[in-house]
Amino acid sequence: MLLPAGLSTTDEEQWVRRMLDRLAAKEQRRRPSDDDLLERATELSARYLDGKAMPASVRWVENQLHRWGSCTPDHGTIRLSARLRGMPAWVVDYVIMHELVHLLVPSHGPRFWALVERYPRAERARGFLEGFSMAANGAPEEC
Repeated sequence: MLLPAGLSTTDEEQWVRRMLDRLAAKEQRRRPSDDDLLERATELSARYLDGKAMPASVRWVENQLHRWGSCTPDHGTIRLSARLRGMPAWVVDYVIMHELVHLLVPSHGPRFWALVERYPRAERARGFLEGFSMAANGAPEEC
């Protein structure tokens, strides 16, 4: 970190502390914890699904290599591939939204997609994930 030469030691310490706090906050937004994911899922459900999808848990998992997310409607659990960490928040939100809708509609029929499309960036996020998958694997992946 570069600082102006004329800063006092006190000002320098305050500036460094402020920048480290900003970096930590940015990293927290980029790599949310399981608790953050559950909170975000609750917010997305309230905003786009009238609060009808209520997951019991949302957590990162390391063992999903061919899916971006999965859920178990009977238990209300949602799992997100750790490969999503560091992707834009709106992409992670889309995968959460997709899995939230599965808590209400198990199949990928017209009702399912109509609910998913309530998320304003659904099409853009799908395109992002498809492009990422094609670049990494040569084939698209599923949610």
